[in-house]
Amino acid sequence: MPRARIVLVHGIRTSATMWRRQLDALAAHGLEAVAIDLPGHGTRLGGDFSIDEAMTIIDAALNPPDADAASDAAVPRLLVGLSLGGYLAIEFAARHPDRLDGLVAASCGTLPHGSALAAYQSIAASIARLPDRGRGLNDAMAAVFLSKESVRDVVAGGVALDVMGPALTAVGRLDPRAAVAKVRVPIWFVNGRYDHFRLQERTLLRAAQDARLVIVPGATHLVSLTRPDDFTAAVLGAVAELDRRAAVRRRLDARRIGAARA
Repeated sequence: MPRARIVLVHGIRTSATMWRRQLDALAAHGLEAVAIDLPGHGTRLGGDFSIDEAMTIIDAALNPPDADAASDAAVPRLLVGLSLGGYLAIEFAARHPDRLDGLVAASCGTLPHGSALAAYQSIAASIARLPDRGRGLNDAMAAVFLSKESVRDVVAGGVALDVMGPALTAVGRLDPRAAVAKVRVPIWFVNGRYDHFRLQERTLLRAAQDARLVIVPGATHLVSLTRPDDFTAAVLGAVAELDRRAAVRRRLDARRIGAARA
């Protein structure tokens, strides 16, 4: 039985392949980790993006329908999302508090509303009008900010050129601050030191019932790609904390049972 089940949710225009280094590292620690493709991305490239479909995909990965219920109940479930995946992970945790045990929300520390959202929607519309729909710009930016290995991981699953507009519009309807307040499991907010999506990270931290903030030195927005080892360490720290809490609960349950029998 694995120590934990970890589901990794990618950012906009990328795919599950952006997590290849995390998948290898987590497997080496005896963890069951799976990376999913969101609607309109990766293996679902060309499909329509929707929040509800994303929730269904995340749930199926966290709680596989063919899993053994008895043994599966003992395995902590950790949801990890970055950028778009982070906003969706927060929304899932708010909607389905009993379907996971912990949440890592990375690179999603800006509330997706108002002028910030409008600016990104305008940029997305401009990119969509380019002859190559922005593929050249995407690859050039990746080459500037990422290592060659990270670039390979990002593009291996394809680039979702047509999803930015619909995805930004859908996320703009979410309320991450209200959602965070509903989350009952521990949250780890993980942001790169130089992430431009950190504007309201403290607002989200204050709204949470049980959360902590992890800042990765030297990392930018794509923290799992610019500092993969540090990001993996943050995820492993979350797993260790879930293990510790589970052990405490087991001891308390044993004491209660012992007291009831006395």
